[in-house]
Amino acid sequence: MRNPLLEPFDLAPFSKLETAHFKPAFETSLEKARTEIDSIIKNPNPPTFDNTIAALDYAGYELERIASIFFNLNSAETNPEIQKLAQEISPMLAAFANDITLNEPLFKRVQTVYETAEKTALSEEEQMLLTRKYRNFQRNGALLSDSAKEKLREIDKALSKLKLTFGEHVLAETQKFKLHLTDPDALSGLPESAREGARALAEAEGLEGWLFTLDYPSYLPFMKYADKRELRKKMAIAFGSRAFHSDALDNREVLKEIASLRFQRARLLGYKNHAEFVLEERMAKTPEAVQEFLEDLLAKALPAAQRETQQLKDYARNTDGVETFEKWDSSYYSEKLKKETFDLEESELKPYFELSGVLEGMFRIAGDLFGLHFEEDPAIETYHEEVTGFRVRDARDNFMAVFYADFHPRPGKRAGAWMTSYKPQFRKEGKNERPHISIVCNFTRPTKTSPSLLTFNEVTTLFHEFGHALHGMLADSTYPSLSGTSVYWDFVELPSQIMENWCYEPEALALFAKHYQTGEVIPENLVERIRASANFLEGIATVRQLSFGMLDMAWHSGNPSTVGDVKEFETAAFAKTRLLPEHAETCMSTSFSHIFQGGYSAGYYSYKWAEVLDADAFSYFREKGIFNKEVAGKFKENILSKGGTEDPMDLYVRFRGRKPDPQALLERAGLADAKS
Repeated sequence: MRNPLLEPFDLAPFSKLETAHFKPAFETSLEKARTEIDSIIKNPNPPTFDNTIAALDYAGYELERIASIFFNLNSAETNPEIQKLAQEISPMLAAFANDITLNEPLFKRVQTVYETAEKTALSEEEQMLLTRKYRNFQRNGALLSDSAKEKLREIDKALSKLKLTFGEHVLAETQKFKLHLTDPDALSGLPESAREGARALAEAEGLEGWLFTLDYPSYLPFMKYADKRELRKKMAIAFGSRAFHSDALDNREVLKEIASLRFQRARLLGYKNHAEFVLEERMAKTPEAVQEFLEDLLAKALPAAQRETQQLKDYARNTDGVETFEKWDSSYYSEKLKKETFDLEESELKPYFELSGVLEGMFRIAGDLFGLHFEEDPAIETYHEEVTGFRVRDARDNFMAVFYADFHPRPGKRAGAWMTSYKPQFRKEGKNERPHISIVCNFTRPTKTSPSLLTFNEVTTLFHEFGHALHGMLADSTYPSLSGTSVYWDFVELPSQIMENWCYEPEALALFAKHYQTGEVIPENLVERIRASANFLEGIATVRQLSFGMLDMAWHSGNPSTVGDVKEFETAAFAKTRLLPEHAETCMSTSFSHIFQGGYSAGYYSYKWAEVLDADAFSYFREKGIFNKEVAGKFKENILSKGGTEDPMDLYVRFRGRKPDPQALLERAGLADAKS
């Protein structure tokens, strides 16, 4: 059987792929990668930067391409067969990674270059690569005893499977719950777009009436608009109790094992805990610095959040006689109060945010800022008919990237939104290999009567993920491991979060916020109301985000093996940030995929950390003009194109002319004058 993954390809050969191709492709490419590593070890010449460090960075390229296709499909278009295969493949890849970092002869070559190289003769990028390679070996067991190395292998193999299991459980739980309604009265309060979407979901399953799920485009409108409080409660409890039902999909023991193994791994490597291990390679540097950062922001945000919560409670009591304000009341009364305060509601905005128009405007903004042009190319193969492929060129018509866009929820797609890569950017043998970048979202679907009309939150999410994509597409590095988004984790959110700012600017909104029926640009009074409402209940939003960061740090900055009851542990972690009653039926940790499946363990704080950076960076744009070519050029040159080739603070200072000022965030959030 011909295997398209083992034949030369640039674009991922989706149309030719079958699940059966993956395992033999992994087996073959693993052997090839091992051969490439062996050739570095057996090189008779003395170790140098080129024959050891650079060679190591390019080794295993074919394997990485195959892995990127497979695991991206496992996130965006999975099925039981792929999930089963992932459980086989992940330990194989974990073992291979261990084979590299625990290989003593290979480490000795790396160490020789690190200790004897005339580092001053190396470029800044080469010095960074050398340092990161050496530290990668050091931080992943190269200096351990043989018995400790074996223990590390066991831990990494177990973690690779457990993280997959965690994600599979969350996906299955998200898909399992369905709220099927047949009584029109049960839909009271819901806008027509939400009703249409629910009817389409019901029809797709051969049901009468309306169907609501835990996918965001279905769940969020229901929580915002549904008048029936008991139904909101049912949805909220279902969402908040995912993988928390004492059944085969329960994640409590899974996450405890993940956290415990991470702790054991860190201790094995000489660190106090997992957070200390992770943060050594972050801008924050230490768990103490992160905790101080979170506590400082909490002191400024909590008084505002408490006032806002009381405001919501009073409003609900005065409006509907609600005596005990619950979590399932928060979005509903927030939306009502927002409408009353600013004369603004989502249904009024959505006609101006038709997906294709927003996409076109976003591309226009990228063109105005960075000289990029996006052209849809039907010849680009995709993994699903709903995915669109684009070729991206710069102002001089140079090819820059392939860009995939995947926007709507499907049964085989995990929740949320993310950016990923199918091919990194790098230079080799005089050729600049350009990246293949993808964004995956779960936005409101078109209905029989209207195209996909986005909520304003979906618009900012799209711009956020596009910011990550720009970081990947504009990469201009030599080595693949330093390219694009391969930066310190608390720096990676700067390009994404800064892009959200254009969604609030009249000059930018005029490019894409146009009524899908009339073509009318969004009226000035609506823009003013969007801007006026930008900080609405910001205290609550900030405290919520800080609570997630604190929960993450609670799991990873101590010894989790002592944790008995997951819910009790979580409740204690949330104690400082609690604004509303806790419920025994719900647990966030069991579906906290960012930290237990993805790469944000001991890193969720980075969203807030990067907000400091993005607020300060965008204040520079506002000062000079949001489409100022000079500022955009500096951002492109020093942030977007540099990847991880230099220390992120050095890059930021080169762009901004100084270190970031946290005051910009506090002012934007309306918390500048808040007192603890």
